[in-house]
This record gives sequence, structure tokens and C-alpha cells, in this order.
Amino acid sequence: MRKAWLSRNLFKLHSWFGLVTGLFLILLGLSGSLLVFRTELDRFFNKELLHVPHQMPIPEQALQHCYDRITSRYPNLDGIAWLNPDAGPGDAYDFRIYYNDGQLLTYDLALISVDPYTGKVLREGPSDRFMPSFMAWLFQFHFSFQLGIPGAALTAILGMTMLVSLLTGVFVYRKNILKVLTFWVKINRKNWRTVSSDLHRIVGVWSLMLNAVIFFTGFWMNLFAFKPKTWQNELAPALPNTNIAVPADRMYRQALAAMPDLEPTYVYLPTQLARKFEVRGFTDGQFKIWGSANSVKIDQQTGEISGISRLTDKPLEDRIEAAFFPLHVGNFGGFWVKLVYVIIGLTPGLLAITGFLLWWRRQRFRAAVSRARITPV
Repeated sequence: MRKAWLSRNLFKLHSWFGLVTGLFLILLGLSGSLLVFRTELDRFFNKELLHVPHQMPIPEQALQHCYDRITSRYPNLDGIAWLNPDAGPGDAYDFRIYYNDGQLLTYDLALISVDPYTGKVLREGPSDRFMPSFMAWLFQFHFSFQLGIPGAALTAILGMTMLVSLLTGVFVYRKNILKVLTFWVKINRKNWRTVSSDLHRIVGVWSLMLNAVIFFTGFWMNLFAFKPKTWQNELAPALPNTNIAVPADRMYRQALAAMPDLEPTYVYLPTQLARKFEVRGFTDGQFKIWGSANSVKIDQQTGEISGISRLTDKPLEDRIEAAFFPLHVGNFGGFWVKLVYVIIGLTPGLLAITGFLLWWRRQRFRAAVSRARITPV
């Protein structure tokens, strides 16, 4: 009796969580699938804009010139990030701008791309607009629904509700899991009801583990939105810039000399005294699923190294957490790993649609039974 009661109520929980989060599952799944190839798609659709003519080596002070150009255009910033330190000759430098307008419902990111040879701005604009980059807009939408810190908190809550829906689904369909994995369950094409039922079962089982990882890591990475300090900081507009005193290119070379095996993926250029110049990345031979958690920090006012951090020296819990972002976005492997993530990203939407069809079928059946009971003989 107790087991039947538990099964019935877990089934209800699974159904209602799936219905409530259905639209969000579709939106987050579709956007996540596109973002797996975010860099590649952005480069493909903007290849003419982001390719710069070059007949000479990149100037030695190219990064500093870009920094000066950005800070002159934006006098109140929380910081600047160089997003493609692996850029080669002929590539524009992409920067993410962190600003703060003091409003909770705006997530304050912007994108600007600069020609490193001439300092010319090729594109710029906030990430809450389709231009200058739809992929930048989609990235911000994916983790905040373009609703600022409250939107980031909502995304985290949805990640947990999706995980609960997934786990209750494991219990509901527990007797079918082995059958699906051993290919005993086939899609019955008799009608849309049988197709939707079998699709829901098969897709749910095969995507179970990876979806659980994606939902949980998405929830974990957005936990910052529940911290009171985050909300307080968001309400405080950015202060006027305090520009770096040591040339950015010199600090960049200094960081690479301090960690010769570092492959940079992200360079933080501070505009406030409380922050430090930082270069992050992988190390040679590192399995990229552990994330770019190696870094060198430099005091931008004195040029002194203030910290060197290697993934291998960190506690186990920090190393596990460093893997959350790669596991969420699938950037730890090549094309085929990314393709798997694209496919898995589409499954939450498919589960939402088939789940709705199953719910709708049950509602129609119950309505028909009710009508039959009250119809006089």
C-alpha cells in the first residue's frame, strides 16, 4: 500500500514538475545546444567582420592599446576580459565588458571586438541586444533569461526542479530502464499516443545521466544569485575606472613566464583597485574536463606577482567544482563530444513535448470516464 502511494505521488510530482518547467526546458535546451558551438558559430556568421588585414606582426602593445580604447569609451567599468588570447594573425580581439548600471533586472555584460593592429572597434554593444552578436545575447539569455540577478536565480531554481523531475522519472520508469538500454523497448507507431509514450521513455532513459549532470551543474553555477552580497553589489553602480599602471602586454608575458606550461583561455584586465590582472587557462597535457582553473595573478599597480594557482595543488572539492563548467557546456572534447551535447540539449524539449502529450491524453481519458459515469442509461 505504501509503495503504491509513493509511486502514485511521485508520478504526480514528475508530471507537474515537467508541465511547469516544460517551456523553460525547451528554451534552455535549444539555447544550450546552440551555445555548444558558440565560438564557432559567432566566427562563422561574422567572419568578414572579425577578420582583420595584416601585413606585419601584431604590435607589442596591442593588448594595452585595446585596453586604453575600451576604458576611454567606458569610464565606469567593473572589469574587462580578453576572451580569445589564442587569437592568431588576422583575428580580432574579443573582449567582454563587465559594467554595472545599478539595476537588478539587467545583467551587465557587453561585447566589444577590436582590431589589434589599428585599435579600431569592429563591433560593440550590450549582451541584452541581438547586435553586435546574437550568440552573446543567447549566452546571457541562457543563464538569466535577460532578467538580471533575479533571472539567474530563476534559472538555478529551474535547474533543480528539472533535476527533481528527472529523478522522479527514474522511479516512475525504473522497470523500463534496463529494457530500454538493452533495446527491448521499441517505438510503437500505432498512433501518436504510443509514439509519444515510447519516445518519452526511450529518450528519457538514454539522456538520463548527461541531463542530470547538465541540470545539476547549471544549478550549482548559478548559486551566486542567492547570495545577499550579489544583490547588494548589483545595486551599486560601477565606480570610475582606475586604469592599470603596468602595461597589459608586459603583465601578460610575465604571467606566461611564471607558468610556462599555461595555455591561456581567459585574461582579466582590471579597472578597479580591488581586482588583479589575471591569466587563466589549461596546462600542457591537462585533461580539459578539469577546467581552466590554473591562473597567475599580478598586481596591476606594481607589476608584482600576487598569486600562482595550479589545479593540481587545489583540494579535491575545488578540482571537482572546476569540472562543472566543462561538464555543463561540453568544451572538454572535440567535435564529436560537442555533437553529443547538442543532441542531449534537444532532449529536454522533446521530453517536455511528449510529457505534455501524455498528460493531455490522461486528461482526455479521465474526462471521457467522467462523462460516461454521469450519462443516464
